[in-house]
Amino acid sequence: MTKFMYLFRRDVKAQWTPSPEQMQQLTQKWMGWVNDLKKNGHAEKGGERLEASGKVVRGKAKNVSDGPFIEVKDAIQGYLMVEAVDMNQAVELSKGCPVFEIDGSVEIRPILSM
Repeated sequence: MTKFMYLFRRDVKAQWTPSPEQMQQLTQKWMGWVNDLKKNGHAEKGGERLEASGKVVRGKAKNVSDGPFIEVKDAIQGYLMVEAVDMNQAVELSKGCPVFEIDGSVEIRPILSM
């Protein structure tokens, strides 16, 4: 099995103000999808949401700026570590992700073993 990281992205400028019921339904879908991946031996760790704020340390001078994004349209909202036979299976497993319901995306990156 190969390890992959799913990075969940969403347009930071898109206005989406869900009702409490919509948020609860979406949260239940997320939990169900992640739990299914875990139950079937694909989810390793993660599945956490990320705060919208943060800091970026950059360059030789180690300049610190507010972050985590510069000027981006899509920001990383969370991540999940998964195991799959290959990239094709990792792509197929990602298609059940609820982020697509809010017009988000999943970036799939193989983890290089050191």
